[in-house]
Amino acid sequence: MILENIKKTGLALLLTTVVFSSCSEDVMDRINEDRNNPITAPARFVLTDAIVSSAFKVTGSDYAFYSAIYMEQQVGIYGQMFNAEIRIAEPFSSSTYDNAWSSTYTNLLNLKAVIGKCSPGGSEAGNYQALGVAQILSAYNLAIQTDLMGDIPWSEALQPAVIFQPKLDKQEAIYGDIMRFLDDAIVNLQKTSVFPSMAGQDLLYAGKNELWVKMAQGLKARYKMRLSFRSAKYQEVIDDANKSFASASEQAAFKFNGGSTVNPLYSFYSDRDYFGASQSLHEKLVDRTDPRDDVFFKAYPKKNPIPLEFAPNGAPSQVQERYGISGLLDPAGAVNLLSFHELQFLKAEAYARLGDRGNAETALKAGISAAFVKVGLTSAAANTYYADHVKALFDQNPTKEIMVQKYLAFYDDEAIESYNDYRRLKAMGDNFIVLANPKPSEFPLRFTYGSSDVTTNNNVKNAYGNGQYVKTENVWWAGGTR
Repeated sequence: MILENIKKTGLALLLTTVVFSSCSEDVMDRINEDRNNPITAPARFVLTDAIVSSAFKVTGSDYAFYSAIYMEQQVGIYGQMFNAEIRIAEPFSSSTYDNAWSSTYTNLLNLKAVIGKCSPGGSEAGNYQALGVAQILSAYNLAIQTDLMGDIPWSEALQPAVIFQPKLDKQEAIYGDIMRFLDDAIVNLQKTSVFPSMAGQDLLYAGKNELWVKMAQGLKARYKMRLSFRSAKYQEVIDDANKSFASASEQAAFKFNGGSTVNPLYSFYSDRDYFGASQSLHEKLVDRTDPRDDVFFKAYPKKNPIPLEFAPNGAPSQVQERYGISGLLDPAGAVNLLSFHELQFLKAEAYARLGDRGNAETALKAGISAAFVKVGLTSAAANTYYADHVKALFDQNPTKEIMVQKYLAFYDDEAIESYNDYRRLKAMGDNFIVLANPKPSEFPLRFTYGSSDVTTNNNVKNAYGNGQYVKTENVWWAGGTR
């Protein structure tokens, strides 16, 4: 997979000590660096790299930046982000997402090596902790890739020098593997391992198996809700979420130190300055007298203060140092792979769709409260906001208000999930999130395949065509055929 790039894929054992760059053209982001070999490195060190890369190069990558534009959490005001905003070139080009596409497959290749190493017959057979963590991260990376692209190379992929042009697998079949990864991980992480704990190499949970199990349960809830258009299993969503995080302190949030490691959203802003404050998001907050409006945005920082100006969605001027920016930018800010508040919104939606308004409201209030605390506000402020401005809207249409509140809560670092929710809801006929871009017919229904495969794998090349399919073809779980 990924041909010569993957053949040369290496592992940076000290990845967490370097200063990362989010520049999409930066060759240092590419995967053809021949460093350490993941097949010979101890599993715990390979997993260090996979955890960091999943947070920085996948969750906090171009996937997130473009999702934020399409979902109007940000406005692209310059360069390729401006092109995405006005719907030219970027949404349909195979080069747009290539770095993240390649990084995700690199993670999956390295994780495959860990799974093989820790399975029966491998050099670390019985290392159940590393095996379980690798299976969870495999599910996570694989789900992001197929959620965004639809059918992708999988069953024949990750076999460098063996299969050079892997076929595309159907998304429905890929989701079966995703769920098996998670089920197997839950079993393995509850076994006793004679190998040393990952501990210091585990930069997410410090070797605490019970928290990895909770993450796996939460991902099961997320992915079962993702499939609800195809097969609704709302009670299972609730049951899985109830087995997951008990509070925000347990959520899968990767933390940066703001020095040697920097939050990718902050890094992208610092390197590029390609985003402006979203007019449509601002208006949604104002409509609800939402106090987060004062937290989410700030005027562009200049020596001479200027008023906060919001960028019009789909029609900004291509200019820097004018529009407001995110007020949440923080070099040490965490990136959520799976948040506690997401689980509360998943439960709230599931309860609402089952007709249980009481439990739906309880979960919604918990989700809003956690989302407020995430951005520096208090639970008391969340309760007042709910009573004064949300309660009436919930009573009118519970599911709609749950999804709007989830959308607002996902601002800044959970845009990929907003994008996935929006496409699922549209498939279900629930037009709850109203977008303002004046080119609705140009909204990308999926992301394009990466150019590293479009140019080398005829199966991917034929599926890509000229890239215009992203405007017309939904992924399978959103009602499409691929």
